[in-house]
Amino acid sequence: MEIVVVGRHTEVADRFRNHVQDKLTKVTQLAPAAQRVDVEVTRENNPRLADVRERVELTVRAKGPIIRAEAAADDRFGALDIALDKLIERLRRHRDRRKDHRRTYVVAAAEAIPEDTVPEPQPEEEAPAPLEVDGDAVERQLGDSPVVIRQKLHSAEPMTLDDAIYQMELVGHDFFLFIDKETTRPAVAYRRQGWTYGVIQLDAECNRSVGSLA
Repeated sequence: MEIVVVGRHTEVADRFRNHVQDKLTKVTQLAPAAQRVDVEVTRENNPRLADVRERVELTVRAKGPIIRAEAAADDRFGALDIALDKLIERLRRHRDRRKDHRRTYVVAAAEAIPEDTVPEPQPEEEAPAPLEVDGDAVERQLGDSPVVIRQKLHSAEPMTLDDAIYQMELVGHDFFLFIDKETTRPAVAYRRQGWTYGVIQLDAECNRSVGSLA
């Protein structure tokens, strides 16, 4: 598994890179198929944010949904520990969900086959999951203002609302953009208070009507 460590607005010392290599050995135990882990270290220079000046973001890339966790602390070693704890929990959740899906599929298939034709059990093969690509980020400044906008391009395969919320939890975000499998409309799922969620869909027909009137 490849581990890529980069710094944004900061230098990353070899001591920290070596520490990351040691700490991320836990990832291979829960995600043996992981191809790469991206580690992004960001330093905030605002003195008022000294308690959270170091931010570490961990992203596991494999065949399947991207799993991400991030945390901030007064030093990058502490931020790494917090982010890694979150990442390990999400990796366990993803592994358990895959096991449950595989078990459900095996039981359903066995019930559909007559008893005298049930084949001998075979070694389990992990079904290929859809590939999610996280595009490279592009930053630009908004006119002459100090506002910086960071843009990313993501691939989008149709999915159910349940899958969208699940993947939103895996990356630890408060919202998730996706294409609704049932309506084929662009949609965004978002977190509300507690364990409640919301979803907003775009009406493509309305967009086309507005364009034709312009």
